[in-house]
Formats: sequence, C-alpha cells, structure tokens
Amino acid sequence: MNYGFFRVASASLKLKVADPEYNASEIKKVIDEALTEQVRLLVTPELSITGYTCADLFFTRSLLDASSRAVNDLAQYTRDKNIFVVVGAPLEYQGKLYNCAFVLRSGEVVKIIPKQNLANYNEFYEKRWFATMDDEVYFTEYECYMNPNSLVCLDEKNKIMLGIELCEDLWVPNPPSSNHCLEGANIIANLSASDEYVSKAEYRRSLVANQSARCICSYVYAGASVHESTTDLVFSGATMVAENGAILAEGERFSRESVITIADIDIEKLNTLRQKNMSFESNYTDYGITFEYCVQNENNDLKYRFVDPHPFVPADDEKRRERCKEIFAIQASGLAKRIEHVGSKGVVVGISGGLDSTLALLVSVEAMKLLGRDNSDILGITMPGFGTTDRTHDNAVELMKSLGVESKEISIKDACIQHMKDIEHDESIKDITYENTQARERTQILFDMANKHGKLLVGTGDLSELAMGWCTYNGDHMSMYGVNASVPKTLVRYLVEYVADISDKKTASILYDILDTPVSPELLPPDENGKIAQKTEENIGPYELHDFFLYNFVRFGFTKEKLAVLALKAFDGRYCENEINHWLEVFIKRFFISQFKRSCIPDSPKVGSVSLSPRGDWRMPSDASFNIFI
Repeated sequence: MNYGFFRVASASLKLKVADPEYNASEIKKVIDEALTEQVRLLVTPELSITGYTCADLFFTRSLLDASSRAVNDLAQYTRDKNIFVVVGAPLEYQGKLYNCAFVLRSGEVVKIIPKQNLANYNEFYEKRWFATMDDEVYFTEYECYMNPNSLVCLDEKNKIMLGIELCEDLWVPNPPSSNHCLEGANIIANLSASDEYVSKAEYRRSLVANQSARCICSYVYAGASVHESTTDLVFSGATMVAENGAILAEGERFSRESVITIADIDIEKLNTLRQKNMSFESNYTDYGITFEYCVQNENNDLKYRFVDPHPFVPADDEKRRERCKEIFAIQASGLAKRIEHVGSKGVVVGISGGLDSTLALLVSVEAMKLLGRDNSDILGITMPGFGTTDRTHDNAVELMKSLGVESKEISIKDACIQHMKDIEHDESIKDITYENTQARERTQILFDMANKHGKLLVGTGDLSELAMGWCTYNGDHMSMYGVNASVPKTLVRYLVEYVADISDKKTASILYDILDTPVSPELLPPDENGKIAQKTEENIGPYELHDFFLYNFVRFGFTKEKLAVLALKAFDGRYCENEINHWLEVFIKRFFISQFKRSCIPDSPKVGSVSLSPRGDWRMPSDASFNIFI
C-alpha cells in the first residue's frame, strides 16, 4: 500500500535560451530520471520550454512555433508513462500571448493554466509580452481547456488534486493557490523564474513554507536556473517541496546541471488536517475536474521522506531550547492566572523525586516569580511509601531545600497498612489494590493539605500518562490544576534539562541526577540493593514509541498499519517490526480503555498541537471499541 503518500519532484533545468528543441530534450532526461525514482508529478520552471529571459524574442514566429512543437513532442513523450509533467511555455491566442503552465499526461496536454499576476516592477517587464485571462478557452490544437482556475486530479482514489500558479502569483496579497486549496487542491505547483539577490532566497523559502501552512497543502516549487540569460539578472534554480509549513526537500542552487528535488508527501495527513479545519470546503465540480488521467500510485517505500521519531521534540539544540522556553512560559503563565483568579495563598505540590513532579515544582516556582511572590508560598510534600528509594527521596528533599520552598515529609506507610486492613486486603499481595492504595492516599493528603493551607493543588501527570491511562483514577489522576497535562513524556525530560541549564550549580546538580533516574511510579518495594524495581517502560513499553504513536494517531488519525510503517522508518532499526507491532497494539488498547479517565481531568494549559483535554482538542466516547483499530 502507499498509505496516502505521493511522490513529487521539482526540477531546475540545464537549458538554452530560445532553443525549445534543446530544452525539450533536457526535460525528457529529467522525466526519465524522475520515472526511475517512481515520481508521479514532475514540475519544471516558468517558461521552461523557451527560457524565461527571451524578452522580445517572444514576439517572433520562429520561437512560438518551435515552442508549440516542443510542447507537443513532450506530451507525446509522456505516452505510456505513469507520470504527470508540468512545463512552462508561451501560448498565443487571438493576438495575445499568455505565460502558461502545460500539464502533460498519457500523450496529451491535459490542462493549460495561464499566469494570473504578471510581474511588472523593478527588474520585471512581463506586461510588455504577456496578457492575463480570466475566462475558460478551448484550444483545438491541444484539445483541452485553458483556465486560470482549473484543477487537475492526479489520483482519484486518494483524492490528490493539483492546483497551479506561476511565480508572481505566490508573491501577491491573495495568491491564486489560496482559492485553489479552498476548492480542493492539496498540491500546489509553482513554475517560477525568481531571480537572485542578497537575502531573497530565505524570503522565498519562507513564502513557500508559509503558503503551504496557510493552505494545509504541499507546495512544489521549481525555479529557473543559472542558464537563463544574465543580461541583467542571475537565476539560481531554486527547487523545494514544502508540506504544511515544513520544507521536506530542497535542491542545490546555482548548479550548472539539471537538478531534480524529490519528496514523498503525505496526502492523507493533509486531508485529515483539513477535515478538522472547517475553513476548507471542497467543491471540485466548479473547477471542471477530470479523472481520466489519474496516475497509478503504487506502494511507497518512503525513500524521499524523513519521518521524525520524536515529533514532540525538535532535534536542533537551539530550536529545542526555544521550544522549552516557550512551553515553560505557557505552563507558568497558566498557573499564575489560576492562582490569581481563585485568590490562592500559594500552591501544594507532591514531590517524588521523579521528572513529572520536578517539572511541576519548577513551573510553580516560575509562577511565583511572575506573581512577585516568594517561593515559600509553595508547599512541597514528599510522601515516602513502600517503593520509595533513597535516591528519589533525597533528591526530592534536596530540591525543595535548594529552591527555598516550604517542605514537609509525610510517610504514607502506616496509613496504607491501616487502610488495607480496613478493606481486608492482604498487604503481602502486591497487586493493583496495593499500588493504588498508595496513590490515593497521597492524593488525599495533598488535597487536604491544600484545603488546610488555602492553597491550590498542582497536578504532576503528563500527556503520555493520560494517553496510556498510567494514572490511578481519583489518585494522581486528580488535582486542582494540571500544569503538565499536555506535555509528553519525551519532552518533560528536556524541559527539566532546560531549567537545569539556567539554574544555580546546586539546583542544577540535583536536577541532572533526577534526569538520570529511571521512570517509575515507585509503588512496589525496591530490589535487594535498594534500587528502583518497578520501571514503567518495562511494563507499558518505550515512551518514545508511545509518544510517536500518540502524535500521529491523534493529530492525523492514521491506521495501525500506517503507524507501524512510519515507526519502522522513523526508528530505523532501533526496534524490530515485531516490537513495534507489539507496543503499538498495547498503545491502542490502553488509549481506548483509558478514555474514561481523560473525560474528567482537571483544567490544564495547552502547550502543543496535541492535547487530550475533553473540553477542547479530543472528544471521544469512553466506551468506543478498539477492534477496527488493531
């Protein structure tokens, strides 16, 4: 299966200005290369048949006739080839010239798209040669229509629709691609001849990325190469493919050979995002869509697609620090507002010496700073139980001391033993009752202490735990405000590390040791060496896998099969296929059966594109069957 992926390519060409026959031969070479890589859509630059810089030669009969012959030659070349090719050429109609994109497929010209916005300022003089057209015109020579608003169906089954604009169309306040996408296009091709000067490349790149984000589409950009005339301008052959705000692939500029830039775009992902965004209402019939030329989109090996194994965590160090800084500010600002609104005397936080409670404490400290209050308004409570190790206990105590918060230690052992006697549970049986007794006892203490001191109880549970149901219902599942509830486990670590990096030496030392501690609820007794015996990931699986599944399932609704294929690509041998399939099934089952816990979680600040809040991003029946998902 292709799982909704579609392979596209943009090309800059080694061409000769005003030599359509030569240029067509170079385009054929690029077509052959694209077919070797199973590309299904190839986009070439603006006026790629003639060259963009022909100037007044566009008025010569010889050039126009040669251009027409080259277009027909290339159309014939696509016969029996499983690819759409988009080329640029001038077109004469009723005494006027039009700068057009020609869509070629199966030996024919499928559609002709004229440029809508002619550049006619600074170095550009396009209105000297070309006209604009708003109407639809039928061309007998090519047996197809010319229409600036026409879309082309590339794959009917997977709902892949192509819209086309040419160079300047992208740079105007209302690009045609915006309307194309509102009418159903999910791929935009731009045939361009954008010249180079200092800093323009980055601006062009941002235009392409931003338009793909605004339109929730893929944007395939092909720019004129260095082989254009250099009378006054130099072109670089910029090629790139963007998808929903991200540049998937970008070719080398200033190359003296033809460059082909290939990417696998995810149409299913784009279509799912549009289904969630009601600004997009498709109306294909208004644009005269035809289906007889659809390509066969075979299995896709994802050769030309990077799949991020950690979608919540930027790989670049600087970007990751900036992300952590922003998330930390969102968390602290949300908590500060809630404290201010309810008139709380401060906050209560249960401190275990683990990552989640550490982050909640750090956020609380930052919230006090925002409110101009002292850290002593924070009451940190450590509650050692049957599974507490010396390492986590000491880190909890030392961290509270280092941060200057009020601290208190309350052992839960005696209370839990008494409670198990009350409910007639044998404390030697280390089952779910044994574990949850501790979790609920801790929550009771925290709520009661919050009431006693007139403070707000801050929750510590994170997004990954909510997704997996790894929290005790009405135990650590509950609080008065959950600062970590939309922060995934893979990102919690980096948030703590971010604070450690900017903290004083003593605090940093404690935080780094917490970062080095295995993830555990510490509800079962330590091993014979006094070390953590209960390790979460040994029970429910690697959090990096579950966060990967969570992101792609909630955000895009992918099937189990597609999630597995993406995970194999993303983790590249770190997990075998059987491991991925096993933990994926665990994820799906736990995610579905745990919805009832998420239906009543406390308020929490949204920090990213994936949230499981029942009041906003994720509304799911608590009793939905998972059978069709596994």
